Amino acid sequence: MRYNLVMPHFSRRAFVAGSAALPAAMAPAGAQTGGKRNLLASTWTPERISAALQAGGGFRPYPSAAERTRWDALPADARTALRESGDRQLQTAWEVLPAAAFLEYQRAGNRSHFEGMRDRRRNKLQQLVLAECIEGRGNFLDEIANGVWLTCEESFWGVPAHLGAQKAGVGLPDVTEPIVDLFAAETASLLAWTAYLVGLGLAKVSPLIPERIRLEIDRRMLAPCLERDFSWMGLSGQSVNNWDPWICSNWLVCALLTERDAKRRDAAAYKAVRCLDAFLNGYADDGGCDEGPSYWGRAGASLFDCLETLREASAGALDAYQAPLIGEIGRYICRTHIHNEWYTNFADAPARVSVNGDLIYRYGKRIGDQTMMAHGAFAAFLRDPRGIPGDSISRQLPALFNLAALRQAKREQALLRDAWLPGIQVMAARIEEGSPRGLYLAAQGGNNGESHNHNDVGNFIVFSNGQPAIVDVGVGTYTAQTFSSKRYEIWTMQSAFHNCPTIGGVTQAAGRAFAASEVSYKTGTVAAFSLNIAGAYPPEAGLERWTRTLRLDREKNEIELVDEYGLKQPAKDITLTFMTPCRVTIEGPGKLSLADTVQVAYDGAVFTPRVEEIAIEDSRLRGVWGDRLYRILLRAENPPRQGKSVVRIT
Repeated sequence: MRYNLVMPHFSRRAFVAGSAALPAAMAPAGAQTGGKRNLLASTWTPERISAALQAGGGFRPYPSAAERTRWDALPADARTALRESGDRQLQTAWEVLPAAAFLEYQRAGNRSHFEGMRDRRRNKLQQLVLAECIEGRGNFLDEIANGVWLTCEESFWGVPAHLGAQKAGVGLPDVTEPIVDLFAAETASLLAWTAYLVGLGLAKVSPLIPERIRLEIDRRMLAPCLERDFSWMGLSGQSVNNWDPWICSNWLVCALLTERDAKRRDAAAYKAVRCLDAFLNGYADDGGCDEGPSYWGRAGASLFDCLETLREASAGALDAYQAPLIGEIGRYICRTHIHNEWYTNFADAPARVSVNGDLIYRYGKRIGDQTMMAHGAFAAFLRDPRGIPGDSISRQLPALFNLAALRQAKREQALLRDAWLPGIQVMAARIEEGSPRGLYLAAQGGNNGESHNHNDVGNFIVFSNGQPAIVDVGVGTYTAQTFSSKRYEIWTMQSAFHNCPTIGGVTQAAGRAFAASEVSYKTGTVAAFSLNIAGAYPPEAGLERWTRTLRLDREKNEIELVDEYGLKQPAKDITLTFMTPCRVTIEGPGKLSLADTVQVAYDGAVFTPRVEEIAIEDSRLRGVWGDRLYRILLRAENPPRQGKSVVRIT
């Protein structure tokens, strides 16, 4: 059977230490949260912050374009690449951002068209600014002035999908009610760095330009953040996600670079610290991020951005890197790594991630983690052998001035033998530490009310020799439907398109109440994960229990999936689903072959196999899986009220 599916894009999930730290005995899952630790604000009082920032002598982490020595000392190939990028941007026109394009989100649910145009405008400005810093001759200043002026004239620096926070709701922005979303914050930071780096040159074009930048940043960013409590801040007890540290990282930059009133600057820094505490309070002690490794890049990694900014601005007086939780949040990214660009993904996280290697290296250096440093250096050169950094300007700047050192660093990808996060009920295990050889298994419990949730309790993934075999599909390009009441009408959100059972046509239900229980994990020669997933299904599934156990036998290089169930009433059928990017061959009764990757053995007397081909048209999913996926359905008709099945993956 073939489906042609057009898909509609990134939950706090995570892992704990490598093999040496794991107990061999069964470990029950638990929250492991520290409660309201208020890790930062408990010691960083307003008075301490004010004194530290004053003693820091101002935030000047990088040279301006007029200060040539350090810019001229950057690696020659990086300087050439940045200057050439700026030259290319001189040949392109500034795109128009019409109201009709902005309204496409309200009218049709499309958010990618407008976002693409505004992103290209931001990238153009950033490349021009860096090119001027590299060259330092004023050749890019007029075009930078054009970009700054155009940006300052925009009604809203954010994106249409985030306008639900304004009283007027989604549609066009109300300029009398500035909303601070992720991308308004990123834009404010870009303009703040622009004024810092090339402000002297822009003042020669017109002295009004740097002043306009300060005015707009204050009106759209600094004043709203000081005067209002947005939900992403978590200051009223709301659960927060990556929005919190991501926006705070930009807010701090703007306050430290553009705020002339020291009292307002200090107040902004302290309020941002309180926001960061709300973010940290939601984490288990193991530092796990249920938003996945791609979102870690703007969750834990943005926390690092904030901590670096505060440390730099205070000349080291505000330093939180000795706190164990800060270290564990950083190590998460290594604990999710499978091989090369493949990372353990659940919920909205993609399986293939291009991480910011320089940031991982610098984070690892701060916490003294050699594995993290080596993995960051490896990742930094994975796509570009020169390691020339991209990302936002707040990250590109430190990466540029760290590039020479990064090129000399040890490069070795993190291939941890075991990972276990009891707070969020996720495990991962491979055959041996330091090698992609053989099988890799990751599985999850949790609940169906998590951030960026999919209905996927009991889901698992399998890689073989570093290549995907049984996978979590992830999610396609974000649309209005993705975050609406119709979210679970999207096929990638449903348990029937995850590696989960379906009972009599009934799939898992959404909500925190639909959760795993009796979750345990042990490791050793055999890594074993067990949980009862019956609670993830609605009453109509008729489940008394469904105990799912996954075992990775390191000596046999084999994964065993055991499902034991009890039904309250008869079911017409039970179906086990397996999603794969590999072409599937039915070898005979009880045996499937997934390309040259793995063999799947099951009871051919009980299950009848069917394979569906799913054509992928969504660009985001195609970038991970190519043009098709396959859905394996093992169906048992008229199953007994009590039963057990075993599937072996070799």
